[in-house]
Amino acid sequence: MTFHQFAYHNVLRNVRIYAAFFLASLFSVFVFFIYSMLMFHPEIENGFLGNVSIVGMIIAEIILVLFSWFFIFYSVKAFLEARSKEFAILLHLGMERKQLSKLIFLETLLLGTVSIVVGILFGYAFSRFFFMIVREILILEELPLYFSWEPFLLTITVYLSAFILISILSVYVTPEKNLIDLFKGYSEVNGNHQYSIPRAIIGMVCIVIGYILALLTSRMTMYSFGIAIIILITIGTYLFFSDTTHFILDRIRSKKHLYWKKYRMLSVAEQSMIMKSNSKMFFVVTMVTALAFLCVGLLATLSSYTSQYDKMNPLGLIYKGHTDNPYEYSHITSIMRELEEKGLSYHMASLDVRKQTSSYTRYEVEVFSESDINNLLFSYGYPFVRLEQGEGMFIPYSEESINQLNDINVETVLIENNVNITIDKVYPKVIFPSSIISLNSIIVSDEDFRLLKNPYHGASSNEEPGYHLFAFDIPQWIETKDVGLSIAYRVSQEYLKEEYRLPFYFENAGLNFSFLLSTYSLFTLVGLLVAAVFLLAAGSFIYFKLHTSLELEKKKFDVLKRMGLTDQELKRLINAYLVPQFFIPLGVALLHSLFAFVALQNLLKHIANISIVKELVLAFVFLVIIEVIYFYLIRWRYITHVRDS
Repeated sequence: MTFHQFAYHNVLRNVRIYAAFFLASLFSVFVFFIYSMLMFHPEIENGFLGNVSIVGMIIAEIILVLFSWFFIFYSVKAFLEARSKEFAILLHLGMERKQLSKLIFLETLLLGTVSIVVGILFGYAFSRFFFMIVREILILEELPLYFSWEPFLLTITVYLSAFILISILSVYVTPEKNLIDLFKGYSEVNGNHQYSIPRAIIGMVCIVIGYILALLTSRMTMYSFGIAIIILITIGTYLFFSDTTHFILDRIRSKKHLYWKKYRMLSVAEQSMIMKSNSKMFFVVTMVTALAFLCVGLLATLSSYTSQYDKMNPLGLIYKGHTDNPYEYSHITSIMRELEEKGLSYHMASLDVRKQTSSYTRYEVEVFSESDINNLLFSYGYPFVRLEQGEGMFIPYSEESINQLNDINVETVLIENNVNITIDKVYPKVIFPSSIISLNSIIVSDEDFRLLKNPYHGASSNEEPGYHLFAFDIPQWIETKDVGLSIAYRVSQEYLKEEYRLPFYFENAGLNFSFLLSTYSLFTLVGLLVAAVFLLAAGSFIYFKLHTSLELEKKKFDVLKRMGLTDQELKRLINAYLVPQFFIPLGVALLHSLFAFVALQNLLKHIANISIVKELVLAFVFLVIIEVIYFYLIRWRYITHVRDS
């Protein structure tokens, strides 16, 4: 038998240990390859949605590459630990350490090559179906399967280099042990591990402070608090598993009435040893699981935003221009003609908006007339505004602002024209999207509006003292995505410049929604597959550790069975052994994610006034169910191995 054949047969003999690693690596290659196929597709690169799509693909590719490299490195080290006795025998029989390193390199390279080849084959076979889904999502006429060397070369380069470099690195960074240590194997846990009570307390304090900052996060503190939260939670989680859990277990062991009861002594003692030897692994699993939760949670947030988009955008089309805008007539007639050609019913309200300076705030205020607003409210079917001369009403910019403005009573003077206004009410519904009008906008009576003849004093040479607003209320606004495309294109191109100079602005809710829905749907495919890789890897980390110490655990349970342990009692002990390893990291990750999304919910209330609670609950329940199923699969395999004599 040649050396290469020996390496090949070693892989076959250790198929049980390598199985989870092979499947996780294969799935990672599979996901990376289909993303690459989509990223290099000519229809996506050249399409209108191409920029956003490619950005999403690139981000997903980078995340997968970084995580895959880390996962492969961790897995290879776990295999070396699991096979320490086998390596000790080979060294005892005369194999040199250089030959052992070569053997490990060949085995890892063989396994990696197979996972790359199989992953690419499955990826290419699945690409046609994947393109059919993406074609419907992006509303493309066709997205055919194609063949190009770029996705193949990128995938092979990334993963083959990962397997080669990490297999070499893992051999050299692993400390050399003598034969006695290798024969003892990894399972010989160091029982002299000492925890630090101050570190245990600091870990909990860091986590609690991170949670408090998450609750206090606002638009003003979003960036500073965000960085601080990430640092605090990372440090706190590491200290929690390295010191805090040991501190808690020691307190339990000191309570005899809790510790000396049924099988609790065995399970607590076992968990204490597991925590001492696997604190880094639990930290990694927790952070990876939290990333999966955050990934799916963000998708749920996007889902909530798309489902509530119509509430935040009551109008189908909005055209806003300077009072002397030379394009106004041609643009409005063009929009009306396109709507009629499509057979879409609409109601257009033309509003003249004037800017004034409020004596109450000394800032600009946008003033709407009662009759102009009522013209729009008639289309909505909302109650009309009734104001006497000298009365005013706030225009809300969000649902939340209605309650805030309702408690404000303002006596002000519109300084440019010396018009006294008393504002003590707010219109009870959102009339305009928040992006269209100023946060300080009011409605006045027609009599007061006619008095506003003098222009806004604060207007600079390039600023208009008012504007014309054309609001199109369209019941079937989703079908307006092709209306006014030339105007929308000019507006979008102007936004790419340093300064916006066009005398008009145009917003098409149907076009925006189709773009948002396509982007969200595409990101859903990206995010769910990335989250699946994270969850599979997180479970695989625990699987590797379980099988690393499987032989020792079989001996322990074998001794207990000889002492009279029944099969039912064996299952209870295994549950007590496995449940904390799976669900403590899961619980901590879930808690981290919940506070992260509490912070996000606070931000969204101020920005878009949407609730993401329902979507998050459904997403988290789905993820927990997946984890529970994964736990029972591994538990079943573990019980099967332990029972084997």
